[in-house]
Amino acid sequence: MTIIVCPSPDAPEIAERRKPPRVVSLLDPRSPFPELGMGERHLQLDVHDINQEEEDMDACCDTRMGRIIEFVRGWDRNAPILIHCWAGISRSTATTYITACVHNPGADERAIAEALRDASPTATPNRRFVALADQALGRNGRMSAAIEAIGPGYPRWPDIKEAEPFTLQSRFAA
Repeated sequence: MTIIVCPSPDAPEIAERRKPPRVVSLLDPRSPFPELGMGERHLQLDVHDINQEEEDMDACCDTRMGRIIEFVRGWDRNAPILIHCWAGISRSTATTYITACVHNPGADERAIAEALRDASPTATPNRRFVALADQALGRNGRMSAAIEAIGPGYPRWPDIKEAEPFTLQSRFAA
């Protein structure tokens, strides 16, 4: 099954049309989460899109990453999962990459990162998210190195404002 990635404004329509059994919403603490009527099947995580600690900002941390990993680990891959952030470029693409790594523990991290780049030329996964997951999953820096290898997406966020929705396969060869 696939992982669907989109910017926040597209999430309600995609959720209605595709009926994913799980949704991950990653938004700034002051941004409203979409009302999808999914209860505990909708992880709503208040987190800023920053790569390092900043005063008065909510950075991803071990606790938040633990919640993400636990939630996506519960996805059975029989139907698509929907992952979104404000623009569909950084937090959501990092979480998509992490989800693929969680469900493919023996797969090459670089192959997953390259598939992400092929699926979305604008994907610029949040490096902090990836580093925290890399550590939590015991990937010994391979996840972070793979994301560094694909580089930032293009065109950049200020030029496009929102990414186009895309899908990523959820199964990779070990």
